[in-house]
Amino acid sequence: MSEKHVRILDEGIAPLIQPFDLDEFRAHNRAKEKALVDKRMSESEAISKFVTEGCYVGIELYGTVRCPMSLTRELIRKGYKKLRGVGQGVFEADLLAAANCMKELDWTYIGLEVYGVSSSLRRGVESGYIERVVEWSNAAIAWRFKAAAMGVPFVPARTMLGTDTFKYSSAKAIECPFTGKPVALIPALVLDVGIIHVHRADKHGNCQIDGITGFAAEMAAASKNVIISAEEIVDTDEIRKAPDQTVIPYYLVDAVIHAPFGSHPGEMGGLYERDEEHIKNYFDNSSDPTKTKDYLDKWIYGVGSHEEYLRLVGTDRLESLRIKER
Repeated sequence: MSEKHVRILDEGIAPLIQPFDLDEFRAHNRAKEKALVDKRMSESEAISKFVTEGCYVGIELYGTVRCPMSLTRELIRKGYKKLRGVGQGVFEADLLAAANCMKELDWTYIGLEVYGVSSSLRRGVESGYIERVVEWSNAAIAWRFKAAAMGVPFVPARTMLGTDTFKYSSAKAIECPFTGKPVALIPALVLDVGIIHVHRADKHGNCQIDGITGFAAEMAAASKNVIISAEEIVDTDEIRKAPDQTVIPYYLVDAVIHAPFGSHPGEMGGLYERDEEHIKNYFDNSSDPTKTKDYLDKWIYGVGSHEEYLRLVGTDRLESLRIKER
């Protein structure tokens, strides 16, 4: 009988930042608590319990939409300097780069969208503090979570083929055994910690999201530990009234934090707009390392908790951002 081989046509030049063992991941998930226990805690408690120096952290969603900013600020306050991470974010990624928290990144884009690209990331990369940035398309990152959630080592796709994004990724291209055409193999991504902000959750970790759900479900299922911040903590009976809206089930979640305006200065669909003035002021000053440090000192290191941060922003400012019912 003749041997059959899959033909590798091309491969990205970057090594995998987060090698994976799907059997180990499955064993980890089998051992997780499945009882309906109370998982409520503070940002400080959750980050201290589940994030260790050097671990691989994922932050969900796109741009400034539904970003877990209260947890991002706590990550920075804790003083981590060698984290590895993934995301498709904007403001939280910029702050992590500004604070020298990250050493290696799987990322699609870091910038302040309409305002311009990230000065903080540029400084981090050019100085050598950020040692590696591996490029992926938005779809590829989401499909990496999907592969891990499915328990398979990769998913085949056509994304990134023929681009420099593919060249600077860790993907491989093979000749499809069915069609003979090129197909990209997008490797699974198992996170040590996934950090996600939602509209509402119960104390057990059942989570609901209004509007765009992004890749919250896939990231949660691809993470060994999941930290949830929520605009509102509701009774489980409220969750059960609309079970179809439960994007993340309790058994994936390890910590639940009550964080109203937890995405500020980002936005939360249906609840509040993003704080354009805050973000633009940060961007305008971020090209200057001294002014960037001043921002970190005032808005992150200078406050001890999310509650203190909200008091610094001010009730009037927060209320001005709230979306009013018509």
